[in-house]
Amino acid sequence: MLSDGQWSALEPLLPRNQPGARRVDDRRVISGIVHVLKHGGRWQDCPRRYGPPTTVYNRYHRWSQRGIWQGLLAAMIEATPGGVQLIDSTTAKAQRSAAGGKRGTTLRP
Repeated sequence: MLSDGQWSALEPLLPRNQPGARRVDDRRVISGIVHVLKHGGRWQDCPRRYGPPTTVYNRYHRWSQRGIWQGLLAAMIEATPGGVQLIDSTTAKAQRSAAGGKRGTTLRP
């Protein structure tokens, strides 16, 4: 979960007065987004304590389209003590068949 200092820096930047259903706890959902991005799992594997996985994904996707994450990340950097902040987006994707399996009809020694 986000610390109190991090949350106080992010809360004023969150969009308000959005149409639609009543919003679930923003702090919990943002913590779920950070959890999924940090651990590299599927959105459906997000722990239930962060809210419904569909809500977590939809909030991330909508805010990405609107450019809200740039402001949130800038505020997070200012709120985090220390001189160095690193963001790593390294990924290694492979097709499902990359794990092995049958490769044709010929036998190999």
